[in-house]
Amino acid sequence: MAGAFTAVAQTLAALPTLTPPPTFTPLPPTETPLPPSPTLEPTIAVTPTAQAVAFTPTADPCNKPLTSWQGPSASLNIVYDYTPRKKDDKVIVSIWVMTDLGECGYLYNLSTGPVGQYSVIAYVSGAKNFNVSGGFRITTGAWKIVIRNDRIVALGVCYPNC
Repeated sequence: MAGAFTAVAQTLAALPTLTPPPTFTPLPPTETPLPPSPTLEPTIAVTPTAQAVAFTPTADPCNKPLTSWQGPSASLNIVYDYTPRKKDDKVIVSIWVMTDLGECGYLYNLSTGPVGQYSVIAYVSGAKNFNVSGGFRITTGAWKIVIRNDRIVALGVCYPNC
């Protein structure tokens, strides 16, 4: 279990974080006089100048474990429902959540989580190597996060007889 968490942490550390693109604020144009023309009035040429803008990327505030939260919780259970499934498959599951109160991060304890929006990815290494992801909303109650060949879904406690 510790090896899986280490692999998840290393995978997450290697993922690029989204940073906003730099914004550029142009300087006001500078005025450069032209030499006088023998038949025209003197004119002024406007030459725009570019300004370099220092950009400091900010850290993703959700790139951290979410170990506690203020709002209600839900019971979580991970179900492996993909084929072919072998007993010795290695599965790494990464669960990210944004609570209704704006708290965010990834979960280490996969048996409980806050009410909110979830994004889940599973890396399966075994008879068939693949990764699959899904996004959904979890409310209070008991939920099964089901890993399938083509997607990950969250189902209420009635699964598999829904």
